[in-house]
Amino acid sequence: MDAPLWTDTHAPSLGDLPQASVRDRLQRAVDEPMNLVVQGPPGSGKTAAVRALAEAAHDDENDLVELNVADFFDRTKKEIREDPRFEQFLTGRSRMAKRDMINRVLKESASYAPVSGDYKTIVLDNAEAIREDFQQALRRVMEQHHRTTQFVLVTRQPSTLIAPIRSRCFPVPVRAPTADEIEDVLDGILDAEGVDYDDDGLEFVAGYADGDLRKAILGAQTTAMEAEEVTMTTVHETLKDVGHDDELAAVWEAAEAGEMTDARKTVGTLLDDEGYDGQSLLVDLLDAAHKRYDGETLARLHHLAGDIDHDLVTGTDDRLHLTHLLTAWGQRVEA
Repeated sequence: MDAPLWTDTHAPSLGDLPQASVRDRLQRAVDEPMNLVVQGPPGSGKTAAVRALAEAAHDDENDLVELNVADFFDRTKKEIREDPRFEQFLTGRSRMAKRDMINRVLKESASYAPVSGDYKTIVLDNAEAIREDFQQALRRVMEQHHRTTQFVLVTRQPSTLIAPIRSRCFPVPVRAPTADEIEDVLDGILDAEGVDYDDDGLEFVAGYADGDLRKAILGAQTTAMEAEEVTMTTVHETLKDVGHDDELAAVWEAAEAGEMTDARKTVGTLLDDEGYDGQSLLVDLLDAAHKRYDGETLARLHHLAGDIDHDLVTGTDDRLHLTHLLTAWGQRVEA
């Protein structure tokens, strides 16, 4: 989709958030800055809510620092060092270990004085993937800079955070939106975009999204771009075949070629931007594999995937576990 995403162009303000309890809790954090753990299922609007908080709290956008945990843990030292957001902190430190690079970026980001107001906000998205030893380092940074920095951890699994961090943060549960809430959001966006729609079309999109607000908004945008209106007929015709076949195929191609950085990036995009959780992405990856492999080859892949499926249920980092599958598969192909 080449056009600007509606999830960005129609990002909600704090007062527009559909869940009253979330609005109230975040407004408290504007009036009285505090560290937060924003927790909820994929696509429920956690990141949008945090950005709305920052917009209400800060006069300057530079007082919001967003870091996806995958920016660190799923990247090589070279990739971290060359990231324009981090290179100012790491110039001349080519021999630094990866854990020291991460700690330095966190400390330096937290140490800068706010551009406007009394504090700035650092957001750590996908916080469930932070290893325990790094959480201990994060705890020390939070303690050292608590007067000038508000930390917001966004996660699907708050239980993975160590007790010292949870005790320093106010929990903000974000539940999956109801169908009515999704329809209300779509109603406002489609009105603003000047797109014709009917109630049946909104209901169909909400059902298609199944509690995933991001998926609903992108589904409505896709339909509007393809059919110029959002009705039951146009939604059905547009979304029935919508999928990520090309991206899923590209993951397997990259794994076979040993290009794990490319495979990992695509997996990250599907998890972070397309509303997947780890298990649903594994299912779709295996469906794509059925078009690519057969017989004994496919059986071996399913054997590897069985272990990964268990890890996804019991583990904390979907991206890491799926990358392990792809790495193992790439090594098998090379052998």
